[in-house]
Amino acid sequence: MSTDTALRPDPATPDGTASRSRRPRLPWMAGRAPARPAPAAAVHNVSAATAALLALVAIGAAIHEPVLIPPLAASAALVHCAPALPLAQPRSVVVGHLLGAAAGYAVAAAAHGSAWAAALAAGVTLALTTLARTPHSPACATAVVVVLQAPAPGRFVPLLFGSTVLLVLTAYAASRIRRRAPRYPAYWW
Repeated sequence: MSTDTALRPDPATPDGTASRSRRPRLPWMAGRAPARPAPAAAVHNVSAATAALLALVAIGAAIHEPVLIPPLAASAALVHCAPALPLAQPRSVVVGHLLGAAAGYAVAAAAHGSAWAAALAAGVTLALTTLARTPHSPACATAVVVVLQAPAPGRFVPLLFGSTVLLVLTAYAASRIRRRAPRYPAYWW
């Protein structure tokens, strides 16, 4: 397809200029974005993800520990809004975050809590999750959190594990509530 079609005048308009609402400026980019979800699906997905995150906050408030960390918000978005992706499968969510925490603690022990060490831990996590066939990009952020915040492993790792399991279970339940929702997970292990 030629890109010069955007430069041709639009015969449908009186002055011969292209109408922005009728034709994209860059035709080679047209149709590349995913379709918009149906409004009911969007409300369902966003509501389910928000409810899961609020549950993590409530659990944290009840036990006086911060349970919601930024990577878990990204994981919630994946499992609720893109449930068919390999990144969103239970194996990737749970094992990915645990590998991220392990890489974070290992790098922090060797290189201490600098931004350089955090970047290295994210790279190590990406390598580990790739080798383990558990791709989950938010797990790289978990490694960064571990290096920069240095949470106590005896408290952080069980909370992280429980939080990831909760995200997986809420996505499983949410996919069964709405009749036409894609079934989550595509595979467990």
